[in-house]
Amino acid sequence: MSGTKSKDMLIFAVLMAVMLVAPFAVYPVFLMKVLCFALFALAFNLLIGYAGLLSFGHAMFFGFAAYISGHTVKVMGFTPELGILAGVACAAVMGLVTGFIAIRRQGIYFAMVTLALSQMVFFFCVQAKFTGGEDGIQAIPRRALFGIFDTANDLNFYYVVLAIFAVGFLIIYRTIHSPFGQVLKAIRENEQRAISLGYAVDRFKLIAFVLSASLAGLAGATKALVFQLASLTDVTWQMSGEVVLMTLVGGMGTVFGPIVGAAIIIWMQRGLAHLGEWVLVIQGIIFVITVLLFRRGIVGELIALGNRFSGKKADEAPAGHAHPAE
Repeated sequence: MSGTKSKDMLIFAVLMAVMLVAPFAVYPVFLMKVLCFALFALAFNLLIGYAGLLSFGHAMFFGFAAYISGHTVKVMGFTPELGILAGVACAAVMGLVTGFIAIRRQGIYFAMVTLALSQMVFFFCVQAKFTGGEDGIQAIPRRALFGIFDTANDLNFYYVVLAIFAVGFLIIYRTIHSPFGQVLKAIRENEQRAISLGYAVDRFKLIAFVLSASLAGLAGATKALVFQLASLTDVTWQMSGEVVLMTLVGGMGTVFGPIVGAAIIIWMQRGLAHLGEWVLVIQGIIFVITVLLFRRGIVGELIALGNRFSGKKADEAPAGHAHPAE
C-alpha cells in the first residue's frame, strides 16, 4: 500500500509540474476547462468507483453551484473565493437532501431517483428569475482574489484553478486511502457483510454522497468564473451523462482515470467541434467500445497490464468493477 501511495504521489507531482508550464504552450482557458471537468469526474468517481453508487443526477450539483457562484459574484458583489464557497455550500446542502432521499434505494432505483431530482432542479433553473432562464448568468466579473490577486488575466486565474484542482484531488485521495474509504470499498463489495460487521452503511453512503456533491459543486462554481457564464447546459441530464462517460473512459475506481477521461472528452469536443452533432455520435461509439473491450478504462487497463508484467495477481489491479482500487 505504501509503495502504491508513493507511486501515486510521484505521478501527481509530475502532473502538477507539467501543468505549471502547460499554459505557455496550450490555451489557458482550455486547460482550465479540463481541470474543472477533471475535478467533476474525480468527484463522481468517488461515489461510483469507491462507494458503488451510480448517480445520473450529478449535473444538479455542478450546474446549480455554477448559478450560485455566478449570482453571488455578479449581483451580490462577492469576491471569487466567497462566490466559490457559496456554490460549494449550496451543493453540499443539496447533496445532503438528495442523498438522504436516494440512499434508501439501491442499483437502478438509486440512479433513477437522482435523475428525477436532477430534472426537478433543471426545471427550477428554467423558471427561476435569478438564473436568467435560457439566457443564463452572463458576464460574471472576475474580481481580485482575496482582494489582492488579479484574476481578470487568464494566466493568473489558471494558477488559481490549478490550485483548486490540486486541493480537490488531495481531498479525494486522502478520503479513499483513509479508514472511511476502506469502509466505502467494503460496502461496494458486499453491503450485507458490511452491515453484519456493524457499520452504519447508510451513514457512510450519505457522507460519501455529500462529499462527492460538494466537490462537484466546487468544479461547477469554478467553471462559472472561468467562462464568466452559468447556463442551463450545466444542469442538463446530458451533463450527468458526460461525467459518466469521462469516468468510464478513463477508468472507474482508479485514482487518475477520471483525469485522463476528462482530458480526452474535452479535447474531442474542441478538436472535433467542426463536425457539429457528430461529436456526440463519436462519443457514443467510444463509450460502447470502452464498455465492450476496455471495461477497466484506459488507466485501469494500463494498471492491469503493468501488474501482469510485474507478476501481480489479476485481482490486484484496480478495475473498479470487482475489486477495490489501491
